[in-house]
Amino acid sequence: MNEQAALNARGPAQFAVRFAKGMVGFARLKPLGAIGSVVVVALLVIAIFESWIATFPTLETHLTDRNQGPSWEYLLGTDNLGRDVFSRLVSSTKSMLLVSVLSVVIGVSLGSALGLVSAFFGGAVDLVVQRVMDGLLALPALIMAMALAAALHGRADVNLALVVAIGVINVPIANRLVRATVLSIREEVYIEAANALGASPLRIMVRHITPNTLAPILVLMTNQFAWAIIVAASLAFLGLGPAPPTPTWGLMLTDGIEFAERNSWPAINTGLVVFVTILSFIMIGDAIRDLMDPRLRGSTGPGGQGQQQ
Repeated sequence: MNEQAALNARGPAQFAVRFAKGMVGFARLKPLGAIGSVVVVALLVIAIFESWIATFPTLETHLTDRNQGPSWEYLLGTDNLGRDVFSRLVSSTKSMLLVSVLSVVIGVSLGSALGLVSAFFGGAVDLVVQRVMDGLLALPALIMAMALAAALHGRADVNLALVVAIGVINVPIANRLVRATVLSIREEVYIEAANALGASPLRIMVRHITPNTLAPILVLMTNQFAWAIIVAASLAFLGLGPAPPTPTWGLMLTDGIEFAERNSWPAINTGLVVFVTILSFIMIGDAIRDLMDPRLRGSTGPGGQGQQQ
């Protein structure tokens, strides 16, 4: 019993050691991806513990300290109403990440499922699904998101409207990616063997095809997180997001640009946060793609030059 207890206690420790070694190896192979991961983890921590990290209440105004630059009291300065920019950025991080993650997960999941069914069964099913996807792809993504957000504005929760608008954009993108992947997998020998052994279509899709589509889906989702943040910030910038005084990155950019002649710090700081967040997700997506693509696994240098012999 004592030996078994020791083995059970050693399990979490061994997992932690392996995880740490894996992270070190990931940082060595893909330093840019590691940097992006650190930034995203920091954003998640900020979103979870925003009430402890924010230095001032989000809506608290200090009219005597309007348009101040960064200082020890106001880490990123104040806006035109004397509100602390740092606290407002911290407060809006949770909603921005929540909207981007939910919209991408829902959109990519739906598009992937449709792509899997469409490619596997083919025929009339594939024809109907792909014509619907063609219709969605025919519209510019941002214009379609604006139309959906405007149609849902006032009829549903604002964040829900943004999730639906951005999620619809991701459906045809994921559909095309998964469909192309499944069409190539469907011709593999092990799929023919499963059919010969009498496996049902559902079993083949779940056990043999779906696991082989997870790598491109993961890369797509990581990159689409960055695109979702761009769209969400753009919609808020155009007035289709949460109404003032609720802080969002898009609204803060709007206010910052409007009063940039008096104080450019709010616009600069908000723009930098949006830029760094988007860049971090892109770097993570590129790193995951390189690690999962057998043709790129020999690329170990920071500049992405292959090390294959």
